Amino acid sequence: MRRFPVLIFALLFGKKVSAQDIIPKSVNQPKIGRSLFSREPKRNFSRKGEWFVHWGWNFSLYDTSDINFKGPGYDFTLKNVKAKDRPSKLSLDYINPMELTTPQFNMRFGYFIKDNYSISLGWDHMKYVMEIPQTVKVDGYINSTISSPGIPTGPYAGTYNNTPLQVNADMLTFEHTDGFNYVSTELERYDDIWVARSQKQMLTLETGVGVGAMIPRTDVRLFGVGENNFWNFAGYGISVKAGLKFNFTKKFYLQSSAKVGFTDLSKIHTTGRNSIDGASQTIRYLESLTVLGLQF
Repeated sequence: MRRFPVLIFALLFGKKVSAQDIIPKSVNQPKIGRSLFSREPKRNFSRKGEWFVHWGWNFSLYDTSDINFKGPGYDFTLKNVKAKDRPSKLSLDYINPMELTTPQFNMRFGYFIKDNYSISLGWDHMKYVMEIPQTVKVDGYINSTISSPGIPTGPYAGTYNNTPLQVNADMLTFEHTDGFNYVSTELERYDDIWVARSQKQMLTLETGVGVGAMIPRTDVRLFGVGENNFWNFAGYGISVKAGLKFNFTKKFYLQSSAKVGFTDLSKIHTTGRNSIDGASQTIRYLESLTVLGLQF
């Protein structure tokens, strides 16, 4: 109703009226999500409808984990197993197109469903290596011969009841190094911290939650028998993350985030005799990742 006097005045006195004088400003202004750090929007554009893709690398820390091994003639659990990641040495592998999947990497592709919310699909390629040797406590039993064809277990045969045991390479090597793969869907939120007057540079807080599948390639030798098993759906994972995203143009950004995750792997391949031998474990981790991205 407030626009009608403008139109009437123009008709009576011959004043030219633009569409902006008649159409409410709210129609022309993009809907910008409110930031936790400011009551008023600092941007004059909305991200809704944009896509993004990024690529980068990670380092991970792992909590201790119980690993259960089960098959013909054995069912035992190694408790509070220590493990670490295995980042590749700094080399051209990090930028060589033929070797991009060799280091620990992160890849993600997403879409802004609202100005400050996106949904994405990504792949966290981490690596998990059990430290050998190490002393752990063991529950369960190991017969003198296990699996089929039989594998002799030597001095490790016996019944264990929270018994300390030094695990050496002749008993076990165990790693998800090609890798500890988390393929997930994530929902992200973005809150502007700082926006330049040019609207090209900005600093944003990103937070998010994710859920997905664990598809490890597990390299195992159990009493000397095993292989670098093929990738398999071994379980699921959930995660939360938070980080800072810096746009040095509207399209290109650098992002550094921390992610905390929980994974439940119930179908780990071990000796290669997947119908009879296997392992299970839950892994909690803290991942630090840095990526370069494109928004379009």
